Amino acid sequence: MYNVFIVDDEPFIIEGLYDILDWSEIGLTITGHAENGRAALEAMKGVPVDILITDISMPVMNGLELIREARVMFPELKVIILSGYNDFKYVKEGITLGVENYLLKPIDIDELQETLKGTTRKLGTNRMQRALAEFDVRIIRDNVLFRWLTWQISPGVMLERAELLNIDLSRPYMMAVLVRTDAEAVDASEEFERFFSDTPGVIPLHNVDGELVLIFTMDEPDQEIPGIEERLLQARSVLQSPSVVRISLGSIEPLETAAISYTNAKRAQEYFFLYPERELIDYSQLPSGGGETVSRLPIDWPEYAKWIVAKDKEKLFTRIQEDYTHLRSLNVVSPKVVQGITLELLIRFKMELEEIRHVNQPDLFKAGFERVMNAETIDELADAVKEAADMTIDALVRDVKSPIIQQVLHHIHAHYAESLSLKALGQEYNIHPVYLGQLFHKETNETFTEYINKYRIEKAKELLKDSRLKVHEISRQVGYWEAGYFNKQFKKYVGISPTDYKGLL
Repeated sequence: MYNVFIVDDEPFIIEGLYDILDWSEIGLTITGHAENGRAALEAMKGVPVDILITDISMPVMNGLELIREARVMFPELKVIILSGYNDFKYVKEGITLGVENYLLKPIDIDELQETLKGTTRKLGTNRMQRALAEFDVRIIRDNVLFRWLTWQISPGVMLERAELLNIDLSRPYMMAVLVRTDAEAVDASEEFERFFSDTPGVIPLHNVDGELVLIFTMDEPDQEIPGIEERLLQARSVLQSPSVVRISLGSIEPLETAAISYTNAKRAQEYFFLYPERELIDYSQLPSGGGETVSRLPIDWPEYAKWIVAKDKEKLFTRIQEDYTHLRSLNVVSPKVVQGITLELLIRFKMELEEIRHVNQPDLFKAGFERVMNAETIDELADAVKEAADMTIDALVRDVKSPIIQQVLHHIHAHYAESLSLKALGQEYNIHPVYLGQLFHKETNETFTEYINKYRIEKAKELLKDSRLKVHEISRQVGYWEAGYFNKQFKKYVGISPTDYKGLL
């Protein structure tokens, strides 16, 4: 959990900030508040503070003075500024102090929440601890640009902020380029960026994973792209730092759909698994048509993503099998096209996992890509997708950071047939049951009750397959002492009654 301190001279603003968000859900807790900068400094001497949310215009000591003095106590302090519409002269000065973002009153709740999430990711990611000066305007530029490239800021709002931040978006077209280097080779990324520091129309930023993104703005894309590719390869060739550098080009887009170009640059980056010898990969020239085949055929990725988040292998496997059965029935679809679709699906599994965990695991899907390239039948391709689905969900199930929740899960798996409650487990592990419930939901993406019911039902399905026990006996063996409730839960998660399920076996 990271600690937040709020400063505003309007008490109702402070009170509202306490109430409008579920702070624990995004890994934060409010450790204090004050109504002016001087009172805040006194209070902050006795409490830990990671994130400061402060108004600019306040009596006794304004927000800018507070930020400067607070950073003496907390050098790594992250700051979010609150501002009235008439405070832009202060905002410009605030930007030089290296703040994460500025929010205009009345506060946009969604923007505040997304800013806080991005800030906590920075606090928790070592790669984001680069040597950035505390007063570097680059911090807020990166924040605003990244939010634009991930659909979190509308084009109109982006143009307003671009003017304030001296970002030139006057050209009608853009293309995002992702430059990925070895995780340890920070110098290579910095060298690459410096190569383009004086190039007109190039806007650099670092995403939340610390990777370099170059936004190339253009007037005539067809004429300018060859020169851009040549410059990228030239920059790669003159690097002084020994490093693996992978350059991927997104699609050419108008400014309104810049996020599509960024997403496609990330997708193209994954194809280095298949073509490690290449120096540069252009999304528009991918063998699968840049992912176009997936959108034309009945592959509903949002449905896949839903079952990934739910960690439901059974429903995900069923969906994969249905899709590949359908692909087999389409005589107009060649094996090469199905192979391209399969590669695209594996890449989406990899990207989905990275999006959830914010960790890049390049070797996890390597064998899957090789399997797809060597597959000779549609069934083999379907199996490769199922294998990727299996690895993705297993990685999410294992990805529990809190040692307390790891112990709780171990206890559930060992004692699922017994009576279980947050109150009893809270007493055992010396933690308040309400907080334990919130932490459990944050780490597993399920409530305590949902997780236990699903786990018990999975165990019941195993017993229904492998034993001759009666349904009411199985009910008790998995922790349900009331057969009617067991039937209700089984039907909720499986879709049919346990008796009907047993009859199908």
